[in-house]
Parts: sequence; C-alpha cells; structure tokens
Amino acid sequence: MEALQRARRITWITLIAGLVMLWAFLALGSVVLFGEGRFPWWRAVPAFAAAVGLTWLAWRAIDAVMAGRYPRREIVVSAVLAVIGTAAGGGDPFGWGFLIMVWVYTATLRVSKRTAILQSVGAFVVAVALGLLGVATDAGVSGADLELPEAVVYFGVVYAIWCLTMPPSGRLWLWIWMLAEQAHRGREAHTRLALAEERLRFARDLHDLVGHQLSAIAVKTELAKRLSEADPAAARAELTEINTLTRRALRELREAVRGYRELDLTAELDSVKGVLEAAGVRCEVRLPYRELPAGLAPVFAYAVREAVTNVLKHSTATFCEITIRFTPERAELSVRNNGVARRQAADPGSGLTGMAERLATVGGAVRARPTEDGEFLLEAVVSLPVDG
Repeated sequence: MEALQRARRITWITLIAGLVMLWAFLALGSVVLFGEGRFPWWRAVPAFAAAVGLTWLAWRAIDAVMAGRYPRREIVVSAVLAVIGTAAGGGDPFGWGFLIMVWVYTATLRVSKRTAILQSVGAFVVAVALGLLGVATDAGVSGADLELPEAVVYFGVVYAIWCLTMPPSGRLWLWIWMLAEQAHRGREAHTRLALAEERLRFARDLHDLVGHQLSAIAVKTELAKRLSEADPAAARAELTEINTLTRRALRELREAVRGYRELDLTAELDSVKGVLEAAGVRCEVRLPYRELPAGLAPVFAYAVREAVTNVLKHSTATFCEITIRFTPERAELSVRNNGVARRQAADPGSGLTGMAERLATVGGAVRARPTEDGEFLLEAVVSLPVDG
C-alpha cells in the first residue's frame, strides 16, 4: 500500500507542476508588461483574480481526477476564467496566454481521446485568437512588432506546440497511475483467491476424511435403533461398531487439523510460488538435496507463508528468491525480494512477531532488513538439533 501511495503522490506532484509553470510564466509576463507600462490596474486586477481562481479550480480538478471522477463543473468554470485572464493579460503564449494551456492540460484528463482532441483544438483556436487580439490592441508583448500574417504564424506555431505536448503528457502520467492502481487491485484479488482456494481445499479434505465415516455412523445408528427390541445382541454389536467409527472419525479429524496447523513445507512452497507468479512476481526456490531435520519443516513452512504474505501486501516486488540450506549445526531460510518498502523495513508487524515467537519455540530467531543493494531480506535461523 505504501508503494501505491508513493506512486499517487508522484503523479499528483507531476500534474500540479503545470500550475507552478503557469505562475512562473505569469510573473515573467507581468514584469515585462508593468515595466513597459502596458498593464493598467483595470486589466491587471481581473487577470490576477482569474489566475487565482483557475489555479484553485485546477487543483481541485486534479484531486478529483486522481480520485476517479471527472470534475465537469470545475472544468467549465475554469475555462471561463482562462479566457478572461488571457484576454486581460494580452494573450502571450509565454505569459498570460498560458492560462488556456493549463486549462486544456487539466480538462483532457480522464476523457476519451476524441474529447481530448476536440478540447485541444478549441483551446488552440481561442488562444491564437486572443493572442492576435492582444497584438491588435497593443496589450501583449509577444508579436507586438510583427505584421498580422507573421503574428498568425507565430501564435499558431507556439500554441500548436503547447497543445500537442501538454495534454498527452498529463494523460500519460494519469494512465501510469491508473495502471499502478489496477495492478495493486489485481495483486489483492490474487491473494484473496489463494486464500479462498485454501479454504475450499480444507473443506474438501474434511469431507473426504470424515464424510464417509459420518454417513456410516448415521446408517448404523438407525439400524441399531430398529434392532434394539427385536435383536438386542445385534443392536449392541452395531453400537460397538458405531463407537469404533466415531473414534476413528475423531482421530482422523484431529490428524487433519494437526496437519493444517503443522504445514507441509513442500506443499507450502508450491502454493506460494504459484501465488507469487500469479501476481506477476517471478519466484525461484532453492532447496537442499537432503530432507530437513525432523520438526523443522512445519516451522519453515509457516515462515515461508508469512514472508510471502508480506511480499504481496507490503512491497512492489517483481522477483522473490526462497532459499533453504542447512549444516549439522544450523538450518537457515532466506526470502529475498526486490520490492523493499520503507514501512516494511521500519515496522516488522504482527506477522513477523508471530514468526519470531514460533521460531523461538525451536531455538531459532528471525531477522528482516533492507539490504545495501535495495532488496529486502528475511532470514530465519535455527540451531540444530531442533529443541523440543
């Protein structure tokens, strides 16, 4: 989640950068206009008021777009303010005319390609017209010494460049953010699907283990009831068999539950590898050629499950490596991924705390840390032979 929030923050800052660029151009254009005495107060006041209003509305519009909705009202009102500010400021493409470019930059976010093209063409026509009006009324700076045909070419080329570059750049950054959001939702969906499949597998195994036994118990109970008066000896024999079946079913149920509590390492490694690869994370598993010492496999299986859960929930990894090795003195499990998250590194969370407690029962310890090469490494070490 932290990675998704960071991606959102970067996209938002990039989109807001257009407003910073706007005020840089406005400051430059205003200094020139005031210096040449061509920016009287009755034009400057409405121009600055329109610029402030457009900035506020564009800010709100970008927030709305990032939240997944199109701010139609803000876009319409800011269009009016952009025209007023550009007309009052003289229509210079590197000055007050940039108000219209900021408007089209914001308006083309989260619309269809056809709508974006129409908005860009409309903004281009209005911006060129207001630029020429500024030349005709001597209100602008750019193109003031140009003849009408030259001014048309000048404003047409500059505003065409703005309209061809600014809307696509904003739409590209928003598209990247939407892809990141969809990928995050897909990863969460894969995790939920894996959990659902595990629950279904558990339910199916319970049915296979005790379903037959319970059905047999029900049939024999009905038979014993019918024989209780006609043939008491046969009824007692059926009750004895019912008792045997009941104990067997209880024993198998306990073994099943114990088997799920004490995870099978091989099955768990296959499961987590499948989940990681389904989430777009390439996974490599490196195992020793010998079987692990008794009592160690369930603990490492639990550690693998918790480590991979953290990879899916708290990182942006594209690669994960799971390695198990052991010597006569110690056994080691390491889970390395390339999607380190600052929160993951700073706060181990309750999952890793539970893992540490479980490892402590067999004399082991766990350590999770970011590495110098930008990866995140979880290491679980157990001294051999296993305690308890």
